[in-house]
Amino acid sequence: MSLVDFFKPIAAPIKREEEQERRFSDHFRLHTENNFPELEGVKIAIFGVHEHRRAGVEDAVSDTNPIRKQLYELHELDTNISLADLGNIEQGHTVEDTDAAVKMVCEELIKQNIIPVIIGGAQDITYANYAAYESLEQTINLVTIDARLDFGGDPSDFTSRNYLNKIVLHQPNYLFNYSNIGHQRYLVDKSLLDLMEKMYFDVYRLGEIAADIRNTEPLVRNADIVSFDISAIRFSEAPGSENAGPNGIYAEQACQIARYAGMSDKLTSFGLYEYRADLDQRGTTAHLIAQMIWCFIEGVTLRKGDYPIGSQEDYLKYIVNLSTEEHNLVFYKSPRSDRWWMDVPYPAGRKNKYERHHLVPCSYDEYQQATNDDMPDRWWRTYQKLT
Repeated sequence: MSLVDFFKPIAAPIKREEEQERRFSDHFRLHTENNFPELEGVKIAIFGVHEHRRAGVEDAVSDTNPIRKQLYELHELDTNISLADLGNIEQGHTVEDTDAAVKMVCEELIKQNIIPVIIGGAQDITYANYAAYESLEQTINLVTIDARLDFGGDPSDFTSRNYLNKIVLHQPNYLFNYSNIGHQRYLVDKSLLDLMEKMYFDVYRLGEIAADIRNTEPLVRNADIVSFDISAIRFSEAPGSENAGPNGIYAEQACQIARYAGMSDKLTSFGLYEYRADLDQRGTTAHLIAQMIWCFIEGVTLRKGDYPIGSQEDYLKYIVNLSTEEHNLVFYKSPRSDRWWMDVPYPAGRKNKYERHHLVPCSYDEYQQATNDDMPDRWWRTYQKLT
């Protein structure tokens, strides 16, 4: 497969002054008019997707260049890392054509151990990203950051507001867990929250994570895909989205979540959606998205490689006996990063299928909760999914 066939090059060259200090663009191999970047040794590849039709906006201005302009002018990282900008996937003859292009590009990049970072377009593109994992033949975890839960409505009517129907109902089913961060209760029907509870999915309302953004880290660390709806950020800090509202995540919290995503050894793709250049007052949203991408890439350079798959002999092991439960709770702490995991036991005959999911990222607070004879909700929900 030749990836160049899917992309249009960056529309305008990046203008640099000779006396300027080294900038973030120095890390990038760029798709220009006469040159497609060599991907050997590349760790992360960003590309734009100019597709808004499932959001019901036929004439949306799809332009990711304002993001690039801001991104490349940021200061370089302290660590050397090879990055590529592949250009843009323009909307196809049909929206299904766009889906197919995103799926094939993500699939090829992931096979080459390159992390795709998708910018622009409506959030239903997450489905095309998800479909890229089908050939990997493993169950995966999806985390979205969204003020709403994009479920419901007519399952046959595929839109950016119900694309999760398509993911959950996809056959073969290779979704193990879904989590959403930052929903606002007055924007979500209670029946959807009840459905999430029945499916043992994790949904955290804005108030639960606003007090301490560190509570999102274990959720993001457990994700294979993170899909970030920019309208989850409050309008005053990210006005360039059709659905931005007065309440939401703060800009610095959005950057921290992006950094957590980059630091996750498990995560292999990252998407930032619902950006509209025509709505972006003074380029504020483009500037924020650029900073989020910078934070994500910095996070990747800080990966510890300590996800405890295989032997855990180098980890600190803590066993907690709960008086009301038949299972002892086993926790592991990494000496490299001080991060915590819970060991959720396999049901009989399920070990191979769920090998990647029985060690669940958690927080020190959840360990303390267990020592107080209280079962962490995350342990219980995972156990129910394993059975």
